[in-house]
Amino acid sequence: MAPPAEQKTVTVAAVIILDRSHRVLTVRKRGTQRFMQPGGKPEPGESAPQTALREVAEEIGLTIAPYQLTDMGEFTAPAANESDTTVVCRNFLVKYDDAATDLLNQLQPAAEIAQLRWIPLAELAPAEDLAPLLTDQVAPAVCRLLEGSELSARECRQHGGD
Repeated sequence: MAPPAEQKTVTVAAVIILDRSHRVLTVRKRGTQRFMQPGGKPEPGESAPQTALREVAEEIGLTIAPYQLTDMGEFTAPAANESDTTVVCRNFLVKYDDAATDLLNQLQPAAEIAQLRWIPLAELAPAEDLAPLLTDQVAPAVCRLLEGSELSARECRQHGGD
């Protein structure tokens, strides 16, 4: 009998980019099948917010100011694209209003990103082409954070809202 595979842990920082219509920008890395929020691994000495800002700029060409980040905390889940790996993700939220529509429409995949896709928050449910961290933990946390102020119960019902 073969010994069990050793579980690895990867630490990353990522950003949920939410537009006025409550759509979430997701990215798919080249050579992978699952969409997730933009982000990645820290460089030596880099803080989680610095990592998140750098990765978003590299992956989709969006410059975010540090004051725009809302820290959502840390989430842990099986890695979407690496077997026997757990991802520990410090997540941040950035919300854009109608004034940013042109900016958001100009975003293009860069670096290792093959494809961008906007998905309504209410449709971020477990699926073969979506990262478990995004659907199982981050989307419900976004709903809890915005519930009552910006989202209707219908938009977040599947994520544990009223």
